[in-house]
Amino acid sequence: MLLAVENLAFGYGARRIGADVSFGLAAGEVLCLLGPNGGGKTTLFKTLLGLLPKQAGRIRLDGTDVAGWSRARLARSLGYVPQAHGALFPFRVRDVVLMGRASRLRAFASPGPADREHAERALSTLGIAHLSERIYTEISGGERQMVLIARALAGEPRLLVMDEPTASLDFGNQTRVLDQVRRLARGGIAVILSTHDPDHAFLCADRVALLHEGRLAALGPPAETITPQSLERIYGVAVAVVPLPGYARSVCAPILSRS
Repeated sequence: MLLAVENLAFGYGARRIGADVSFGLAAGEVLCLLGPNGGGKTTLFKTLLGLLPKQAGRIRLDGTDVAGWSRARLARSLGYVPQAHGALFPFRVRDVVLMGRASRLRAFASPGPADREHAERALSTLGIAHLSERIYTEISGGERQMVLIARALAGEPRLLVMDEPTASLDFGNQTRVLDQVRRLARGGIAVILSTHDPDHAFLCADRVALLHEGRLAALGPPAETITPQSLERIYGVAVAVVPLPGYARSVCAPILSRS
């Protein structure tokens, strides 16, 4: 098991957001985290990344407790892809991706030829090498999200933490990002991602974790975890989960009131 989370409690200072969260993640596996706004998804991710101290429990990588690890050491194993965002500075795409090598550099060191090679490889892996010389602030939202994934890949992580990577993207770009998630997993990288759309879990996830009020309400394969009962419990709306004929997955359809 690459990542093992055991009875984790997390929050901000003395304020507890979640507790008793346990799950594992193997290399090449995609775990999709679903839950309503304010349910603790982002706080959980920040705790895994070492950006927030855990309040209780353990986080292990390859069986080793990461307590006491420096943020730089964690960053060499865990890559982070934030939500799509508007950039402030007009960096070239190549330079944005090269920033992903920061955790591999000594203090005050500059990127060398090997670092640039890793950045170029990440661009090529995601099929966006043609954007290398473009200005990051001038490309589309979908392209920026691919660049953020490439930046994370440039750091050679074994596990990617992706916080709502399809947020604010149109239907086509959402599909492209999820397709890349599956491709990365096939290459051996473990991925944990959050989303507000349960259909995304059917598209790309091996397992689903439902986070409700800071605790895991369910954990398992999408077909067993995403049910009308579980979705109504955590979102408070009636949902039909309908199998797609000819496909090994289902789609979710909210049931709207006719009154």
